[in-house]
Amino acid sequence: MTGTSLLRPMLATAGPLPGADVEHRWAFEMKWDGVRAVVYLDAAGGPTRVLTRNDREVQATYPELGGPAAVFAGRDIVLDGEVVAFDGAGRPSFGELQARMHVRAPSRTLLAKVPVSLLVFDLLRLDGELLVTRSYDERRELLLGLGLGTSADGCWAVPPAFEGDGAEALAVSAAQGLEGVVAKRRDSTYTPGRRSPSWIKVKHQRMQVVVVGGWSPGQGRRAGGIGSLLVGVPDESGALIYAGHVGTGFSAAALDDLAGRLRASTRATSPFDDEVPRLHARDAQWVTPRLVGEVVFAEWTRDGRLRHPSWRGLRPDKTLEDVRRES
Repeated sequence: MTGTSLLRPMLATAGPLPGADVEHRWAFEMKWDGVRAVVYLDAAGGPTRVLTRNDREVQATYPELGGPAAVFAGRDIVLDGEVVAFDGAGRPSFGELQARMHVRAPSRTLLAKVPVSLLVFDLLRLDGELLVTRSYDERRELLLGLGLGTSADGCWAVPPAFEGDGAEALAVSAAQGLEGVVAKRRDSTYTPGRRSPSWIKVKHQRMQVVVVGGWSPGQGRRAGGIGSLLVGVPDESGALIYAGHVGTGFSAAALDDLAGRLRASTRATSPFDDEVPRLHARDAQWVTPRLVGEVVFAEWTRDGRLRHPSWRGLRPDKTLEDVRRES
């Protein structure tokens, strides 16, 4: 990767849509339900690199993403985007992507069954020039000039953006069953590795990244296995605070996978820095807090618990240090 240092992706803050009086200053993109990735194309002909937001190399996990790179042979390009898998209705599905996220060498059968695409929404470097100090509008124009197209048929695509109409963009995302939208200031620069108010994420559902600190045994059909996960969210000081238990949203395959991972991390004491309610702690199997996952939920309770959380899946693209309570 000649002359190119790693660039961590810019992150959005949670918030409402910009007001109608200023929305002409913003562009609105769909929020894609996948794994964030930065793709590096080497002018010297080296292999394409695909890195997650915590710099984990996943090119081998998603080998099909290297195919379109041949079109740009001899060019130094860094792209920011989202790796997604589509469901039967053509919508990005985090559940579908779970089948690929943990497989380092996918078989031909898996590649055919769960293909992935890269939805590209930013251009960070082009032919030796670092573009992060240029405005969103300038970077977007250069990105569109690469000719990637808007259809993911070729594994890479640049999805359309709405300019100056956040309400319409949000309505379209809801109608298409998408996660929400990201509003981006059209005059904003790109701040690698930082969460910025120049990008605002607006979701239809409340989601929270959590850390698994234990599990409770199941009953009935889940007897002998996991009944629920005990999860937490670090506070501003880094202390792991208990956020509740998650007992829904699991497939049988997900439960089997989690059981294997958690048995390897068993410990004798609670990893949470506050007290876990006796009802949940009574038969808890504690684990070292290494696994990071994501849940959807209704709201935060007054005592800091997740109300009606449902499991979405593991997030190997995020680390314990990435987890903070969403506003």
